[in-house]
Amino acid sequence: MAAESVDSGSMAQKPNIFRIKNKIRRAEVYKEMKKEQRKIQKKEKKRKMVEAKALGDKAPPKKIPRTIENTRVYDETMVNSLDEEVRKDEAEDEMSTYFNRKTTPKVLITSGDKPRTRTNQFCKELKKCIPNSQIYYRRGLDLKKIIPQAVSKDFTDIVIINEDSKEPNGLVISHLPDGPTAHFKMSNVRLTKQLKRHGAMTGHMPEVILNNFNTRLGHTIGRLLASIFPHDPDFHGRRAVTFHNQRDFIFFRQHRYMFKNAKRVGLQELGPRFTLKLRSLQKGTFDSKFGEYEWVHKRHEMETSRRKFFL
Repeated sequence: MAAESVDSGSMAQKPNIFRIKNKIRRAEVYKEMKKEQRKIQKKEKKRKMVEAKALGDKAPPKKIPRTIENTRVYDETMVNSLDEEVRKDEAEDEMSTYFNRKTTPKVLITSGDKPRTRTNQFCKELKKCIPNSQIYYRRGLDLKKIIPQAVSKDFTDIVIINEDSKEPNGLVISHLPDGPTAHFKMSNVRLTKQLKRHGAMTGHMPEVILNNFNTRLGHTIGRLLASIFPHDPDFHGRRAVTFHNQRDFIFFRQHRYMFKNAKRVGLQELGPRFTLKLRSLQKGTFDSKFGEYEWVHKRHEMETSRRKFFL
């Protein structure tokens, strides 16, 4: 009988919200249920922390959560940066002149014809973010005509911002003079003024952090992104630019780190903020008609499993 009463009590605490026909009332009940769940989870977490502190060294090790990342489908192209074959390939690829310090990055930033206000603002913030970069407006010129002019003026990279419905939604990076060219879908764009408690950007050369670019394709994309920034960061500025790859989405963030004491470090975001998703990687410079593609994202053919990633 006691067991039955406990069960009936637990059932009373968790009503079947799908039986509530009133939409507003159903939403309120669901919100209360979630609130109670968070309270219980918080209480349980606190109890485990107290228990672990009391046991000290005898406390059981923390369980590693099962995530999509640590259960990803095995990829044959996963490589180690110390692998000799990878090193030889990278010593002869298109970005080798940058990594051998034979060239200094000089970046041309442009957009489509007649860019809207938000795209213009994004280009200006990108110019502040990337040292030794310049903005040029297209004025109806075709990219195939712009590329030879950029090469003649010693530009090492072209960054093109595409837009749709007055919002920047695409980014193309073309490494000069021999490529490669990467086309990204861009989403979740946040300008600096939209970020809470953002800091002011300084002219110091940033540190570049690349996370989780583990496959051969990922290595190429990581090297391409790194090659638009100068070789030697200015550590006095404490400015860091991060490209973090998670589930083939590349998150861009820019921070200034501040040492609070010998053990603690604080971060202040400088902006802008956006997310990239690779659509294609093309050999050579930009050529939409006759270009040879190394990799093209085909959604319905490639995304057969949620645990399969390409970068």
